[in-house]
Amino acid sequence: MHDPTPTEGSTRTVSRRRLLGTAGATGLALGAGGAAAGYAAGHATAPVDHAPATPLSSLGTNRAKFHVKHQPGILQPAQAHSHLVAFDLAPGSGRREAAALLRRWSTVAERLMAGEPAPHQDTAVARDAGPSGLTVTFGFGHDFFTRTGLEKQRPVALDPLPEFSSDRLEKGRSNGDLWVQIGADDAPVAFHALRALQKEAGAAVRLRWHMSGFNRSPGATARPMSFRNLMGQVDGTNNPKPSEPDFQQRVFVPSDGEPAWMAHGSYAVVRRIRMLLDDWERLPLQEQEAVMGRRKSDGAPLSGGGETTEMDLEKTDASGRPVVPMNAHARITRPDQNGGAAMLRRSFSYHDGFADDGAPDAGLLFVSWQADPLRGFVPVQRKLDRGDALSAFIRHEASGLFAVPGGAAKGEYVGQALLEG
Repeated sequence: MHDPTPTEGSTRTVSRRRLLGTAGATGLALGAGGAAAGYAAGHATAPVDHAPATPLSSLGTNRAKFHVKHQPGILQPAQAHSHLVAFDLAPGSGRREAAALLRRWSTVAERLMAGEPAPHQDTAVARDAGPSGLTVTFGFGHDFFTRTGLEKQRPVALDPLPEFSSDRLEKGRSNGDLWVQIGADDAPVAFHALRALQKEAGAAVRLRWHMSGFNRSPGATARPMSFRNLMGQVDGTNNPKPSEPDFQQRVFVPSDGEPAWMAHGSYAVVRRIRMLLDDWERLPLQEQEAVMGRRKSDGAPLSGGGETTEMDLEKTDASGRPVVPMNAHARITRPDQNGGAAMLRRSFSYHDGFADDGAPDAGLLFVSWQADPLRGFVPVQRKLDRGDALSAFIRHEASGLFAVPGGAAKGEYVGQALLEG
């Protein structure tokens, strides 16, 4: 990535890099591969039966690239802190204003992901930190195309999601013209990005909704592992993996796909799923595991083995009943139970305080990525809607669907092929 033109801000950047070099001298500098690489080095005092955790001094050095084939924030492991935010174009803003905004936003994202200050009036919130794995991802909602006069370029895959019987959606916290996903392994870095993008937007857009989430920090566990959600369950076990031959076609629009401006892009389904934790936590462990179809301790299927062991759907107990209940969440969501439908889930937990009765307003900011939501998210959610044991303990309260174009080439901005095509 090229360095920005030297300015007063770049002088501060040099000092930040020197600081990083000092802070990370005893740790392992992580590359774009993420926190897992950090487990190769660590402290001599770590338990001998576990790989040592990532040294904290190395967290800030993790850097994701902005100019990549697929936008950042899709293939990277989910970071410790996130902000999901949607904007609507302001009255009077159209295609020209949207293009100018995406150009400005892309410039800001590129600089911040490199650990540089924002180009205008940087607040210095992240001055002492490195990139910290920051990623910024941009997407377009259904109505964006109407407001910009680009209806003919709106993908068929962006048609509104069907209604589900379990939905209790709040209109004000759903959808939006423009969607931004921010993730970082340092909370001030994530907030700094959110604030910089909001300020750079100016009068072109109005805030529609904002949600903040979190995950475990890299190095918090003795070994790399799937994250646990707020129900205490291992989450994301059956995610498609880049090593699988059909991964690309499941997650990304092909280079010759339609519309052409979506080449190498993906579709993000965003759902705010509240967990009814008081009800869930009153369930005995055995009943919790029956609802999920997996052991709580390690995420292994109830049919036996470890977390990644193939689930045996035919295995029965001594009384002839399926070991994995027919309505278990893990059984219902399997691709082979949904015509091969699969999506790459990259979610965050959230906690937004407590209700008047003391119940936590907490749950999952569900984000799934797929080449076509009608072949990814929708078939699975329809199946869950018809008889998932977990449905009694969750509530879908907000929803959005966004077209996320491929990554921007150097010298270009995200969405340029759409807005200038």
